Amino acid sequence: MAKVAFIGLGVMGFPMAGHLAARGHAVTVFNRTPARSQAWLETHPGRSAETPAAAAADADFVFTCVGNDDDLYQVTLGPDGALSRMRAGSILIDNTTASADAARKLHLEAGKLGIPFLDAPVSGGQAGAENGKLTVMVGGDAEAFAQAETVIASYARAVVHMGVAGAGQLTKMVNQICIAGLVQALAEGLAFAKNAGLDGERVIDAISKGAAQSWQMENRGKTMLASQFDFGFAVDLMRKDLGICLEEARRNGSLLPVTRVVDAYYAEIQKRGGGKLDTSSLMMLVDRDH
Repeated sequence: MAKVAFIGLGVMGFPMAGHLAARGHAVTVFNRTPARSQAWLETHPGRSAETPAAAAADADFVFTCVGNDDDLYQVTLGPDGALSRMRAGSILIDNTTASADAARKLHLEAGKLGIPFLDAPVSGGQAGAENGKLTVMVGGDAEAFAQAETVIASYARAVVHMGVAGAGQLTKMVNQICIAGLVQALAEGLAFAKNAGLDGERVIDAISKGAAQSWQMENRGKTMLASQFDFGFAVDLMRKDLGICLEEARRNGSLLPVTRVVDAYYAEIQKRGGGKLDTSSLMMLVDRDH
């Protein structure tokens, strides 16, 4: 069992840290809102710290799971950031969905201190985090990955090493690009079914057994038909992720026509005040009942 610090107790980080504690690791948590740390301690064994640096001191593995690149830099490279107190040989693991540039920068800065860095974004949403069934895409040195894999597996059903620093984040971008297109296609298909006078739930039951099957269909199809969008991965977060994808695409010359369209649709949902709705709320733009 290891000494672990977990920095960032949001919708994803809270249960992920809990799974680490449940596996017997000694977990110290930090959250910028102290009440969140206190809530975590009420349901999980461990302790809290007042700064990322204090949480990271003496830890074997330091996990971060925050909002974006700037948040990540603050909790790692800031005056009270984790890297100011981490010891050489410990490993910094970032579960944030951030840019590949941020991953490469942290790999470089941590490396100067003799600290391996792994960019390890996750897929599976809130339910995956709560059930310990996330998919983790990891970039960084193979030796560090081998040391960290079992610990990361505390909250995952799959942990895959994708390559050098930044490869984990690039793989997560592929994931988000694919999801954006899938959700839009599902919304259009279900709206078409309604307009054609079909029983939408029976349509899902039928086609989910064939080539159209997807996680989105299985987990969001029927709630989309019922106009239930108040759970899961928020539009605001998806737009942040798609922004990262589109920026990287400009750099590497990728054409993402569908992704650009879906990003614009999510922008429209934000304009309507739906930034906190689940990403399946794309249904609102194609269903004439809305």
